Order: sequence, then structure tokens, then C-alpha cells
Amino acid sequence: MTFKPQTLTPYLSARHYFGAEQRRHRETAGLSLVQLAGIVNSSKSTLARIETAELMPPPDLPDRLDAAFGTDTLFHGLYELAKREAHPDQYRRFMDFEAQAEVVENYVAQTMPGLLQTRAYAHAQLSLHEELSPEQVEERVNARLSRQDRLRSAERPLRWAIIDESVLRRGVGGSECMHEQLALLLEQVDTPDSKVQVMPFSSGLHYLAGGALTLLTLPNGSTTAYEEGIEVGHLYEDRDSVKKWRRRYEVLRANALPPAASAELIRQALEDHKPCDTPPS
Repeated sequence: MTFKPQTLTPYLSARHYFGAEQRRHRETAGLSLVQLAGIVNSSKSTLARIETAELMPPPDLPDRLDAAFGTDTLFHGLYELAKREAHPDQYRRFMDFEAQAEVVENYVAQTMPGLLQTRAYAHAQLSLHEELSPEQVEERVNARLSRQDRLRSAERPLRWAIIDESVLRRGVGGSECMHEQLALLLEQVDTPDSKVQVMPFSSGLHYLAGGALTLLTLPNGSTTAYEEGIEVGHLYEDRDSVKKWRRRYEVLRANALPPAASAELIRQALEDHKPCDTPPS
């Protein structure tokens, strides 16, 4: 059966435009999907679904497309726009601020902060959303991990995370997943640009125990606060509201374990989640 390319709608979104530009450059270069797949180390089906905007491009594809077509940073730039569309609307302004922030401070009560998550941990958490297809889960995972790109740049922010002890104890994705996640967390406990404190069970109940809070300090010195529940988040930009959340965060920081003691608690949890060795056959 002859393959008939679907009609594209490039102006619906950045994601659609990315796919349309991929097809335009591919056809201009006289390449089939199979040929392009070989050049950029992908698969024909993946590239075909990207062209019709059925699939979000994986994070490593844009740079390979730019190299293949000699388009400088065209696909990289389109991806930076398109990846924001994988997040709920109310989260996008927060992401804009996070991308600019010089200091990122947060507290989480139930799961690892997104900026500290491994791929396996993020996949296990996002897979809990029953309304998402496997492809949509993968898109959300890629979008979440793309937020970590800036942490490897020269302009990475100072990060300060306060994590409830329950995050260390609750198994997510199995022992291997948790062991990998906690090992990564341990590396971030006390570095020049990352600090981690654990809020132990012994500290008892506190105001933020039921949710999550992120404070973002921007280059102009202003701060925004993002308070998040199970399904709804609220971004606070006015000075009085931010001041209230800042005060609550500082109380939390004062009562959390210092980095050295936090590292020891993480090591204990790491040992508890150590994968069982498979006995030799």
C-alpha cells in the first residue's frame, strides 16, 4: 500500500510547527523517513509521528536535526517552545520564572522535587495518571527532565531543597529505581550550587506538611512563590503573599536537619532500598 503523508497544520502550536519544519527540511534534502532516521539515530515511526505532531520530540533529537540539516539552532529553539506545551497551562508561567531564577528553594512532602528526579522515578510517578497514554507519559517525562538542562549550564541556579523523610522511605518504581534516585540525591546534598535538608518524622507536624512550596528568586531580586496541591497549583507574585510563604519556608529550614545529618539519613534509606542481588544460576 502506498504511503500517503498526512496534511500538516503547522500554525496550531510550536509542536505542530516543529513537525512541519522537520518534514519541510527532510523533503528539501530529498530524504525519506527511513534515511533521516538513519542519520539522526531514530526510528521511522518516531519521526513520522513527530511530523504530524502526534508525538513530542525526544530532548536529544532537536540538536541532531540541526546538525543533519545545517539549521544552526532552529530545531533547538522550536523544541524549547514546544516542550512548554506538555505542561498544564497553570504551570507554564511558573516554568518561565524557574528558567530565569538565580535561586530555587522548595519543599516537598510526598515525592522527589522535579529538578532532582531521575528518568525512572519521573516515569513511575507520572504513570500514575490513568488519563495519560504511554506516549503522553513519555512526553511529560521528557518535559520534566528538560527542566534539568539548565542545571548543567554555566548559569545554573543555587538550589535548596527541603525534603520530607517520607520521600526517602516511600518506594517508587521498585528498589532499583529508588536506589538510583537516592544515590543521585546524596550527590546533591552539599555542593556549591545545591543544598538538601531532610525534614525528619521527629520534627512532628508543620504548616507545609500537606503540600509543596517553591520559592524562585529572579535576577531583579524579586521572588515568586508557587504552592502546589494534588492537582492544583497557585503562583503568588504580590509582595505580601510571597513574604508570608517565605516566612513559613524559613521556619521549615530552621527545623530541618542540616546537610550532614540529612546525608546520613539518606544513606540509611539508600541501604534500605538496596536492590537484592540475583543469586547465580
